[in-house]
Amino acid sequence: MPAVSPVHPRLAEVTRRIVERSRESRERYLARLDAAASKEPLRKGLACTNLAHAWAASPEGDKIMMREMRRPNVAIVSSYNDMLSAHQPLETYPAIIKKAAHEAGATAQFAGGTPAMCDGVTQGQPGMELSLFSRDVIAMSTAVALSHNVFDAVTLLGVCDKIVPGLLIGVLQFGHLPAIFVPAGPMTSGIANSEKAKIRQLFAEGKCDRTELLASEEGSYHGAGTCTFYGTANSNQMLMEIMGLHLPGAAFVHPNTPLRDALTAAAGRRAAQITNVGNEYIPVGRLVDEKVVVNGIVGLLATGGSTNHTMHLTAAARAAGIIIDWSDFDDLSAVVPLVAKIYPNGTSDVNQFHAAGGMPFLTRELLKGGYLHEDVHTVMGFGLHRYAQEPFLIDGKLEWRDADAESGDEGVLRRIEKPFSADGGLRLLDGNLGRAVIKISAVKAEHRLVEAPAMVFHDQDEVLEAFQRGEMEKDVVVVLRFQGPRAIGMPELHKLTPVLGVLQDRGFKVALVTDGRMSGASGKVPSAIHITPEALAGGPLAKLRSGDVIRLDAEAGVLQAKVDSQVWASRERAEADLTAHQHGMGRELFASFRQAATGAEEGALSLGLAH
Repeated sequence: MPAVSPVHPRLAEVTRRIVERSRESRERYLARLDAAASKEPLRKGLACTNLAHAWAASPEGDKIMMREMRRPNVAIVSSYNDMLSAHQPLETYPAIIKKAAHEAGATAQFAGGTPAMCDGVTQGQPGMELSLFSRDVIAMSTAVALSHNVFDAVTLLGVCDKIVPGLLIGVLQFGHLPAIFVPAGPMTSGIANSEKAKIRQLFAEGKCDRTELLASEEGSYHGAGTCTFYGTANSNQMLMEIMGLHLPGAAFVHPNTPLRDALTAAAGRRAAQITNVGNEYIPVGRLVDEKVVVNGIVGLLATGGSTNHTMHLTAAARAAGIIIDWSDFDDLSAVVPLVAKIYPNGTSDVNQFHAAGGMPFLTRELLKGGYLHEDVHTVMGFGLHRYAQEPFLIDGKLEWRDADAESGDEGVLRRIEKPFSADGGLRLLDGNLGRAVIKISAVKAEHRLVEAPAMVFHDQDEVLEAFQRGEMEKDVVVVLRFQGPRAIGMPELHKLTPVLGVLQDRGFKVALVTDGRMSGASGKVPSAIHITPEALAGGPLAKLRSGDVIRLDAEAGVLQAKVDSQVWASRERAEADLTAHQHGMGRELFASFRQAATGAEEGALSLGLAH
């Protein structure tokens, strides 16, 4: 067992207050979990006609096992499609899991599929308006797949941005079932991410053409597996592992390799072993407790993970009756050291991170420093120390070994004693414009304070047009409002990153302020995002006018419009003409979701827009 220090006092304090804050909601959740649990296969309570429907198409051997009512039946829920590079490898996983379940004396059935959209394909396009909404659709489709009540455990196949959070939220509604997440792994490395970003900025300036840009993008996104930068998709994989929902070391093994297939098979076997039918029952709703959620926050901070998880992890925790908010992220960020630098917070990709020691090394170091709760349940049993081990395939057999004592590359992954910075680089901003989050781990110190006049926009294409007209050649705070969930679905605004980066590189003080989101891959330009309350819900962002001076101080946690208080109090809010919005997918398709999103405190919290 690796060295484990007593938890840091701040970690203990934040965990204590989350436990207190969540006491009533967590008790209600666990009572519901216990009421749904059983000491024998759940299908035993079904009527004969229900059972006949459930296994009508199964092989005869499986029918015999199911009729015995003594063997577990494992559900497979998958977000497979062959358009997404990250999800294309999942095509073969159900067969691997079914075979492994049989070897463990169980059966497995493909319970259902979930939609899976790619933010890379929809970035800056109308489809992006459905992106955040898709998380809740995925959660509901996961619940639909599990609603038949014939399963004793679940394997969840998914990788990317909204998909893993949606799967987690959905399965937590069936918290009496054990659940194991099964990743696909990253694609092999293509061109350097820094070179890709450079070409994007050159294209934004008109210094290269679309042929050169497409060649660059294809050189980066070139095969099966997750994109190799450390955005939301790979942050998902880190989270599932540090929260004990993956097999140890599974996050960043390449798809279509013998080790990847062996880990997938092992997940199927393990799912069959941890059901209520055996002696190692580990229901997912009890596994995901307050300490596990705090471990997830720490992992995000220690690696410079995606800001999207200030929403996703908040919403997933709430699905288990656990209430966290942005203050918890902010307080932990002040003490959790940054020990990994992966693009966009550095120059290396996730493959280099994995080669340097990856998740086992990271987990070992954070445990050694007292930055993780070791005394937690995982899918491998009790104790997070199991996740300080790395998987190997030796003579065809899967084995785990302790993580290396030293990092393979201190430029991407370091020991806890000499981190890249003493804090996690995530900040909570507050002021007369509302509350927002900002990630500064990739923002140079000289860019963390911006005080400049605002240019106010209601559409990201308007920003690009103003840049092309040369109207932004100055110190500027770009304000993009009416982008929230209630307005147009809270799209990611990564399309703006190249032009804002160009302005910053030209020596101007530049920042973005928005009630929308930025991609988990965004980094060097200071961006106050997820502003709540959003402009359409009466948020003060709607009071801003172009020319108002805004102060964004990431170190002090300040986001302030420097407008006379009497003028500010009397100023009317601008109205958004959403009927003129050129896309409107989110507005038209998800009116009921939009109403719940920010119509009340409860709705905002469920979305992860914590106050």
